[in-house]
Amino acid sequence: MNKQRLIPLIVATALFMENMDSTVISTSLPAIAADIGTSPLTLKLAITSYLLSLAVFIPASGWTADRFGARLVFAAAIGVFMAGSIGCAMSSSVTDFVIARIVQGFGGAMMTPVGRLVLLRSIDKSALVNAMAWVTVPALVGPVLGPPLGGFITTYLTWHWIFLINIPIGMIGIVMALRFIDPIRSENPERFDLYGLVLAGIGLGGIAFGLSVAGLNLLPWSIVIALIALGSVSMTLYLIHARRTGSPVLDFALLRLPTMRASIVGGFMFRLGIGSLPFLLPLLMQIGFGLTPLQSGLVTFGSAAGAMGMKTLAARIIRTFGFRSIMIINAVVSSVFLAACALFTIATPLLLIVILLVVGGFFRSLQFTAINTLAYAEVEPDRMSRATTLVSVNQQLAVSAGVALGAALVETTMWFHHVTELSAAEFGPAFIVVSVISALSAGFFFELPADAGHQVSGRGVIVVPSPERDAEPEETAATETANARDQRLG
Repeated sequence: MNKQRLIPLIVATALFMENMDSTVISTSLPAIAADIGTSPLTLKLAITSYLLSLAVFIPASGWTADRFGARLVFAAAIGVFMAGSIGCAMSSSVTDFVIARIVQGFGGAMMTPVGRLVLLRSIDKSALVNAMAWVTVPALVGPVLGPPLGGFITTYLTWHWIFLINIPIGMIGIVMALRFIDPIRSENPERFDLYGLVLAGIGLGGIAFGLSVAGLNLLPWSIVIALIALGSVSMTLYLIHARRTGSPVLDFALLRLPTMRASIVGGFMFRLGIGSLPFLLPLLMQIGFGLTPLQSGLVTFGSAAGAMGMKTLAARIIRTFGFRSIMIINAVVSSVFLAACALFTIATPLLLIVILLVVGGFFRSLQFTAINTLAYAEVEPDRMSRATTLVSVNQQLAVSAGVALGAALVETTMWFHHVTELSAAEFGPAFIVVSVISALSAGFFFELPADAGHQVSGRGVIVVPSPERDAEPEETAATETANARDQRLG
């Protein structure tokens, strides 16, 4: 297997381990809580502490990769994540468990953005869409496969294996990374912006943690609002600071690039709505329809099946139609399939639900692949580490906000219906609202130029010579290069 396929698989395996672990734990919280002598509600701190650790440490990932080399940092991050997994399996108290989850979060904060950086520095731009298609799958498969796997492990084994299965996967990932990934590092690493890291860490931690806690109903709303407010103030101070430094940990100047701006802003809107699905759908299946966690997971796995079916077609579709057309239309199509979940009732045949989830998963995965790839189309090589950090932070905030939004919409519907017991009727309005939000992202993609992302799509750029003169040599060369790339990719 050549590196164009092998390196994306190495990165995807590590990201799959992280995404799986972050969702599989939710199903097993009652069993873990009973074993270590606490309540499931208290143990939800393990989920929020992990998200907090991610938010705080992600801004440092870009500089760390430039300073020590992306390959070394990526392999070390897998090792740290494994150490946190062992700590979780050996925990005998809430304190032990939370500390171990924080260690896992630190490893995950480095693993995700640095994994993407490895990909960007190892894969030619002409093959980037295919590579991103493979890396996108874990983010879609993990949330839907995690709950049934967690239920199976907890029922037939013990909850400790949820974390211990990371050890052989992680060891394989480290060996493969050190063997097949080139030791590329920045020749001139920038000065470390400690003050900016503190401000960004507090800001992102406060916002992400506040939104996550709001989704879990773990703390009073006054504390939640205070956390989000503290985070917002800190991020405002960081924005002021970032304008005065030449090496910011979060480089918002990248938003001046049209493709990066559309990917960040439009991608946040799309993820905000779609990110509610892994939270809302299992609850609808289990609480609304009375399915077991395992049955619910098998039904919702349709989304993952559709995502996996997309990876072989994404590059061809984007090369044929271009990023702009695909992202505008697909944002609306994906949102329609999300809204269809509002029509599910206990009388809806499970086969029909699975079919809709499979098809919807295909279009959602195509959109995520396009968003993730387009972000780096115009980024210069020496700013790639900053770009991966900014994209990772954006995705983390979108996931946290999506869960909080889904929970808030369900609670609002319950209040409007004057009910205290959750039922299937309370989920319909939430699915409609989040689908509308996702569809609105099409407006940001509409602003893209027609040839947006041609550097990575493989779609040739048409150069129309002026009537007064023939095409300039550099224009002709650019067109010939694009056509040759099309033929090679075809």
